[in-house]
Amino acid sequence: MTPGGRQTGSARSVAVLGAGSWGTTFAKILADAAAAADEPRSIRLWGRRAEVVDRINADHRNEQYLKDIPLPESISASTDVAAVLEGADLVVIAVPAQSLRPQLREWKSLIAPDAMVVSLMKGLELGTDARMSEVISEELGLPAERIAIVSGPNLAMEIAREEPTASVVACTDSAAAGWIARSCTAPYFRPYTTADVVGVEIGGIVKNVIALAVGICEGRQMGDNTKASVITRGLAETSRLALALGGEAKTMAGLAGLGDLVATCSSPLSRNHTAGRLLGQGLTLEEVGQKMTQTAEGIKSGQAVHELAGKLGVEMPITAAVVAVLAGKLSVDQLGPVLLSRELKPEGEY
Repeated sequence: MTPGGRQTGSARSVAVLGAGSWGTTFAKILADAAAAADEPRSIRLWGRRAEVVDRINADHRNEQYLKDIPLPESISASTDVAAVLEGADLVVIAVPAQSLRPQLREWKSLIAPDAMVVSLMKGLELGTDARMSEVISEELGLPAERIAIVSGPNLAMEIAREEPTASVVACTDSAAAGWIARSCTAPYFRPYTTADVVGVEIGGIVKNVIALAVGICEGRQMGDNTKASVITRGLAETSRLALALGGEAKTMAGLAGLGDLVATCSSPLSRNHTAGRLLGQGLTLEEVGQKMTQTAEGIKSGQAVHELAGKLGVEMPITAAVVAVLAGKLSVDQLGPVLLSRELKPEGEY
């Protein structure tokens, strides 16, 4: 089925690559959406760890990431990626951003030639500064209209508990975006659509870095004024970078911009907020990694964001300060005064 042919209906066979918290939750969304629409749908979930896959199949639980949340019986799991991808018309990818490129090289021959590929990832590739949609396009040889992004306030545990959430499906092809949105419209999950892939991706990438900054502030027991200031100026930084890359300002005021930023910066469920808080409390990066079971993408992507901003001549002082802390060039005690160190100017000037 070509993207232009996806005017009606929804996905019939879905492969979700990545059995972490968000990948598993999105598989649940897809299953619940099909049940609500009374549509048949095969949903297969790939995980690299046999013990996680076995528990999903036997107990319909992913206790490693989603505790006691029950999963629909229509979800099956496997460590065999070829079996998961066979015949899938929708391929959803939820793996750590820095591992995406080598994994795509292994998966390329297994993905159906007319499948839509959806990225749930919120990272920028180190070394290339490439967004995930760009990595997918390069490695799979797909045009833009075959690649979509799902982003927004996506705290997996809340969504898995079926707490109402809105999100965004971004694709340059509006029919394809609508097809994906129909496929993941569950009673508790409401997707909107947009063509601004760049803006949606940048919003999801930079908010992780800003959440690290807010978390550090919380770890240093700074108050709500400080955190609100960092969030607001963090949105300005995100907007500057997105606009420099061709994104739209209105996206930054929407779910994939402000919505995702607020959720990630304020919730204890946020991995990046948690990592920042631990750093603020004096833990080293190694100790933070040992305490956390999942990847905090901001730690990996911060340097890439900083490099990209430098190439484009975009001022991002909060990002620069966070990267300096991660590199050991700035202590967490020194971070506070640096966060708002940009030269004086009218607030509305990006």
